[in-house]
Amino acid sequence: MKNIIILALSIFLSVSTFAQKEETKNKKEEKPVRSPFNSSLVINNQTVIQPSKGYLEFIIYHRMSGMDKGISNLYGFYGASNIHLALQYGITNKLMLGFGSEKYSKMQELYWKYKIIQQTRSGSIPVSISYYGNLVIDARDTSNFGSGYKFTNRFSYFNQFIISRKFNKKLSTQFSVAYAHFNAVEEGWYNDIIGTSISGRYKIHNDISAIFEYNLPIPYKETTKKSKPGFGFGVEIATSTHTFQIFVSQYDEIIPQKNYVFNENEFSKEGIGFGFNVHVKF
Repeated sequence: MKNIIILALSIFLSVSTFAQKEETKNKKEEKPVRSPFNSSLVINNQTVIQPSKGYLEFIIYHRMSGMDKGISNLYGFYGASNIHLALQYGITNKLMLGFGSEKYSKMQELYWKYKIIQQTRSGSIPVSISYYGNLVIDARDTSNFGSGYKFTNRFSYFNQFIISRKFNKKLSTQFSVAYAHFNAVEEGWYNDIIGTSISGRYKIHNDISAIFEYNLPIPYKETTKKSKPGFGFGVEIATSTHTFQIFVSQYDEIIPQKNYVFNENEFSKEGIGFGFNVHVKF
């Protein structure tokens, strides 16, 4: 009888331990995938990454002038440059709020990002989806806005849905759809535009990755001036507290709606330049 009781207890404990291990394994697999990207940006495009609740990030964006003057201008390093400084904070684990200020056109940006769904390790949710939006004020002098000036002429807006997938430990890509609007534009441009983009990261070695992006503006009204598609590629180096990206792209602007609506740069020696982004996590 004693042996039967001991055997029964052994079977019960084995079954309980196995069930607990299976439950722990299932919970682990249902967690979000780890680090599909290293930071909230890939060159000029937002990613599905954002600071967690209570965490703060400081970002420095820097864009050099074009390479067309060659070595005399050190391929754009000595030319006029654009800089943008931003702080972003995790309100919750799903909602981020940020503010940035840009040199060109004195653009002041209030922006936000929200995680809609996250890709799971088990694959039960195959992609991550986030929404990004901003409200920007052009703080230049009133004389820059011509006749018929209204304060609302200073405003522009950007909305974007980002769909991301981490395929394996090395490769992550994302696709996004965006809508940009300016309350006032110069003659020849249209106030609204939609666009798509694809971007990605491929881990080369440890914390070093190759990054790329391609943006395609799609005007839905005929205009005399048309925004050009944008392309960029570069290298990213990441640590636990910093992410550094250096790249070549067509953009000297940083505010996303300006890149979608007003990009006139061709992907040529005159239209491309070096740039870098630095992310500091607190």
